[in-house]
Amino acid sequence: MRQTQTEVLVVGAGPVGLWTALLLAESGIEVTLIDREARTTARSYACALHPATLRLLDRYGLAESVIERGRRVETIAFYDGPKRQAELHLSKLPGEFPFLLILPQSALEGLLEQRLRAADASVHWHHRFEDLVLEQESVTAVIEELEGTSTGYIVPHWETVVKNRSTIQAQFLVGADGHNSMVRPRAHLEYERVGDSEAFAAFEFETEEPSADELRVVLDDASTNVLWPLGDNHCRWTFQILRQDFKGDFPAKERRSVRLAEPTVDERIRQYVQKVAQERAPWFSSHIKKVDWCTEVSFERRLVAQFGRERCWLLGDAAHQTGPVGVQSMNLGFAEANSLATVLKKILREAAPLDLLETHNLAWQKEWRSLLGLSGGLKPHGQASDWISKRASRVLPCLPGYGLDLAGMAKQLQLAPA
Repeated sequence: MRQTQTEVLVVGAGPVGLWTALLLAESGIEVTLIDREARTTARSYACALHPATLRLLDRYGLAESVIERGRRVETIAFYDGPKRQAELHLSKLPGEFPFLLILPQSALEGLLEQRLRAADASVHWHHRFEDLVLEQESVTAVIEELEGTSTGYIVPHWETVVKNRSTIQAQFLVGADGHNSMVRPRAHLEYERVGDSEAFAAFEFETEEPSADELRVVLDDASTNVLWPLGDNHCRWTFQILRQDFKGDFPAKERRSVRLAEPTVDERIRQYVQKVAQERAPWFSSHIKKVDWCTEVSFERRLVAQFGRERCWLLGDAAHQTGPVGVQSMNLGFAEANSLATVLKKILREAAPLDLLETHNLAWQKEWRSLLGLSGGLKPHGQASDWISKRASRVLPCLPGYGLDLAGMAKQLQLAPA
């Protein structure tokens, strides 16, 4: 089994992993990035960038290119059934990018991968992280190179098999490999459940008329739902699933570009979306022409007991998860990556002590415990409406920000960090 060496090994080439590798490569640090998939995603699941993320991208000259490919949203409206209960205006936030940017995840990943190649680094696709051996001054990762093969005679099908096994010795290993991270358990990092699991079904579709130029969140007594305006008469409804009646109706998350091709299935799902939208959002009067794709996904409120240990560290969904509306997990993953890359550069290039990593850990533990409502959370002011007061904890994961941005958004709703 052959062995190679690198300074930092990043596992997972989603948006956060690509961003991490880019920050390290442009700092002059040797980085190796691997992913078990064959390419970047073909669909958009984390579909919105926070104002803070745009400011961060702007520091590296990427904001303009990203904004060109997305749709700005300056207003978030909160509904309960037919009634508009509250709204917040991101345009009132300070800074150069007072808006939420909605864009396909594939477009974001494509830009990051292109910039990474310009920094003389690249993604090793079809490479799966398997195990690690943690040593005093390095970590050795076992990697499996994958390939596809056709099997079967009467009914051929495609299988992924292991082509080669190798090891990579790195000074640091960064796991950005998502909620089902393999790095996390191999590094013995506890992943604590801090709330109930929630199931959602997402449907992207075309309508006969343009969508409203705002994000609409429906918080009724039982469910959380969101209507995303995607542009060009396209929208996405994300419904919280309250029953399992429709289990299995939604295809698994795909990296290939596919659409629902069976007319009877298309029509059944189109009718389902129209029905549920009318039940939970009676103001939704748009006629759905066709459903382009759909997926079912579960979100668990989870947080690692610590973001890393010794030379193994986690970022993004590998370290935390919350609901889908505020897209907090991915966006804070960008900020965490910036923090971690800065610390690793100081350690690798300036002989800074490893203790700096614990400072990074404590800072993000504090941030996430607040976002998950484990400490603090949001509290209503005296002028807050009864509707907002009763839903303060449910509003928190719907806000696209953290820190001062989140405080500014909460203030508009007569809420404040506790």
